[in-house]
Amino acid sequence: MARVAGVDLPKQKRLDIALRYIYGIGPVLSNAIIAELNLDPAKRVKDLTEGEVNQINNLITKEFKVEGDLRREIQANIKRLIDIGSYRGARHKRNLPVRGQRTKTNARTRRGKRKTVGAGKAAAAKRQPAK
Repeated sequence: MARVAGVDLPKQKRLDIALRYIYGIGPVLSNAIIAELNLDPAKRVKDLTEGEVNQINNLITKEFKVEGDLRREIQANIKRLIDIGSYRGARHKRNLPVRGQRTKTNARTRRGKRKTVGAGKAAAAKRQPAK
């Protein structure tokens, strides 16, 4: 099993796709890594030799910030925004969209499931029997 940057890469996937399972590596970076090491992007992870896995691991650890380090850096940046009291920090704190998106409609991913307001009392009054 190929383990790169603390992540087990899926055996059946092509190398260029499998590298994307590492947090911080996307399509462009994946192709850049493969090109720099002169590897075949169509090669499956299960077919990689131990030496190739080591080459990939060494390159990623030396040149790129991935996985835990990257997550910590991003969290530190968000915490800094909150601490200095910026508008973006306030939006992060209140779990609202940060980059100017509308919230009257949409923004469900960020705000969560709808909480209906106002319909609860009328429905409860109808359910109770008259005295």
